[in-house]
Amino acid sequence: MKLILLGAPGAGKGTQAEIISEKYGIPAVSTGNILREAVKNQTRLGLEAKSYMDAGALVPDDVIISIIKERFKEPDCAGGFILDGMPRTVVQAEKLDEMGVEIDKALDIEVSDEDIIKRLSGRRVCSVCGSSYHVLYRPPAEEGVCDKCGGELIIRRDDQIETILDRLETYHRQTEPLKDYYEKRGKLVIVEGQEELADTTRLMLAAVEA
Repeated sequence: MKLILLGAPGAGKGTQAEIISEKYGIPAVSTGNILREAVKNQTRLGLEAKSYMDAGALVPDDVIISIIKERFKEPDCAGGFILDGMPRTVVQAEKLDEMGVEIDKALDIEVSDEDIIKRLSGRRVCSVCGSSYHVLYRPPAEEGVCDKCGGELIIRRDDQIETILDRLETYHRQTEPLKDYYEKRGKLVIVEGQEELADTTRLMLAAVEA
């Protein structure tokens, strides 16, 4: 089973990828996680990608493709995978086709821009231990203070309004055309993102099994 998850930043792709991965025993391949690890370790790839990621821009196609090629060589990908965060452009999708990667389904999680902004701008992260909160969906016991360690809760750069709007603009301009790309190939399945995680998961699993 070879799946691609599409959707705007904050639509819940990463969470659904983990759930599908656990249920079907195939790896969730997140280019975002791979890139963040490279940045953390200050590898050549990480340093190259950091300037783009800090600006909320897309990392160049050649960098992403090289990451994916290496990842696909690992044994756990032999029985399939879930791609989260790639392809992000039609060019990347064409590169996947050129690599001979036959995608079974492209699952698109549809969430309105208004809901995306509400989801992302409400996120808070502990500056000490990294625990995550949300002002609406998972508030701390005391505003601005981590329940676990008492550290200060901060807004990540990615979750600031200006960056969210930039990321959404980039998504609509460069990534959303993938819906048309996969629809023409009979691969696109649209899943309406729900307020409750469990409801979205139910629809996602039904789409995978359809």
